[in-house]
Amino acid sequence: MTTQELSATSGIELAQASRSNLWQDALARLAANRLAVIGIIPIVLLFFVALFGPTLTPYDFLAQDFTARLDSPSREHWLGTDELGRDVFSRILYGARTAVSVGLVSTAISLVVGLIMGSLAGYLGGRVDILVVWLTDVTRSMPALLLAIVINLTLKVPLEAWMEQLYLETKNTFFRQTMWVDLVLVFGALALIQWPGYARLIRGQILSIRSRNYVLAARALGMPTSRILTRYVIPNAMGPLIVAVSAGLGGAMVLESAFSFLGVGVQLPIPSWGKMISDGLRMWQTHPHLLAGPAVMMAVITVSFAWLGDGLNDALNPRQWK
Repeated sequence: MTTQELSATSGIELAQASRSNLWQDALARLAANRLAVIGIIPIVLLFFVALFGPTLTPYDFLAQDFTARLDSPSREHWLGTDELGRDVFSRILYGARTAVSVGLVSTAISLVVGLIMGSLAGYLGGRVDILVVWLTDVTRSMPALLLAIVINLTLKVPLEAWMEQLYLETKNTFFRQTMWVDLVLVFGALALIQWPGYARLIRGQILSIRSRNYVLAARALGMPTSRILTRYVIPNAMGPLIVAVSAGLGGAMVLESAFSFLGVGVQLPIPSWGKMISDGLRMWQTHPHLLAGPAVMMAVITVSFAWLGDGLNDALNPRQWK
C-alpha cells in the first residue's frame, strides 16, 4: 500500500472515531437537557401504552353499554363513557396505538423515500438534482389537508371495490374489513406530504459533506458510490435528520388526528384521538369529559415531541454548543 493510500485510510478511520465521540458527547448533552428528558417520559409511556395499554383495561374499546351512556368519570369508568356507553379511557388507550402506528409507518416510508431521493440529488447533482428539487417543490406547494382529501376521495372507493372483489373470489373475511383502506390511505397521504422535507434536508447535508477530505479519500481509494453514500456520507448527515424525524413523528400524529377530525382519516371502528375530539366537540358543554381526555393526550404528546426535538437539536447542532 502506498503512502497516499495509507494517509487516506488513516483519514477515514480518524473521521469514524471522531463521529463516535461526537455521538457520545451528544447523548451526554441530551441527558443534561431537563426539558428534553421530561419530554422523553410521556413519549416512552405513549409507546408502552400503544403496545400493552389495551390489555391493561377491563373494557373492550368496542364494547357498548346503553345503560351507562354519557356517564361522568367514576371509579368504574375513569374518564367516563361516550354516547354509546363505550369506555373513553379504553378508547384513548387504543387510540394511542393508532397514533403510534400511523406515526411510525408513515414516517418510515417518507424517511426511506426522502433519504434515497435526497442522497441521489445531493451526491450526483446535475439533472438528477434538478428533477428531485422540482418534485419536492411541486409536492410542497400543495396544501397538506387538501392533498389528503383528494387522495381519500379519489382512491377510497376503488380500493373498497377491489377488496370486495377479492372477498367474492376468495371468501376471506379479511377483505371485508375496509378499515385497512383508511389506514393505507392515511399512510400514503402522510408519506407523500412528509418525504420532500427529508429529501431537501438530506440533500443540503450531502452537498456540504461530499467535498470533505474523508469522502475525497474514499473516492481516491476507488470505493463505489453506493458504499461511499452508505458508509461515509449518510451517517455523517444523520444528526439533523434525527431531529427532523423526532419532529416528524409528532407532526404525523397531529396530521392523522386532523385528517380524522375532518372525516378523511382513520374512521370507525378504529379509535382515533382526532375522531374522538371531533365527536366530543358536539357535546363538550354538557359532557366535557368526552373532549378533555383525547385533547389533553394530544396536547401532552405534541409538547413532548417539541421538547425532545429542541433537545436533540441542541445536542446535535454544533452551533448550539457552548
